[in-house]
Amino acid sequence: MALPPLTRVDLGEVPYDRAMADMDGWVRERREGLAGDRLFLLSHPPVVTYGRTTDPADLVGLPPDVPTVLVDRGGQATYHGPGQLVGYLVLGLRERGPGDVVRWLEHGLVAALAELGFAAVRRDTPRGGTSLVGVWTPDHRKIASIGMRVRGTVTSHGFSLNVAPDMAVFDSFVSCGLADVTITSVRRLAEEQGVPAPSDAEVRDAVARHLDARGAGPGQRA
Repeated sequence: MALPPLTRVDLGEVPYDRAMADMDGWVRERREGLAGDRLFLLSHPPVVTYGRTTDPADLVGLPPDVPTVLVDRGGQATYHGPGQLVGYLVLGLRERGPGDVVRWLEHGLVAALAELGFAAVRRDTPRGGTSLVGVWTPDHRKIASIGMRVRGTVTSHGFSLNVAPDMAVFDSFVSCGLADVTITSVRRLAEEQGVPAPSDAEVRDAVARHLDARGAGPGQRA
């Protein structure tokens, strides 16, 4: 069965609190049939978000200028900042039919990275009770985090893909509740391979293409 159309909306940099307020409206529009499935692509100023099950010790060591925000999605503590591609997916699950939307998203990100020249994998094996959701390099470094919420039959939140963020921030706290996992980025993988790093636009386009999201134009409502 063909999936419903997914519209891409590019928003640029958006403060985290404003994006969360907008997301409530996006979900309401999808639930009421006023909009179809949408992929919002954006970035945030520096912020660490965390769920209610996050161990407070995971946040010790964060730079004082990086704010922390308690959120209502799944997942543990996650950094957002410049150089990171954030994608929020507002999908109607009733129309999409059965299937695991998180696994679908993982496969799409893996395929996008492959197109850009970087090997990536998804991991199924639970680790000490923590599911290894996200996208990883073959040597088990994490390059993308996923945290989604379902309210009724509509999803919200989504993924963050490290393109070229300040990697030092990831060394100051426990990302995703995985203390022994190394975080990496597309730029770091390019440096290791001795190849030019793709631009932010190239990464956005590859991700949208492999999630089969068609553009509505930068900043446009769809």
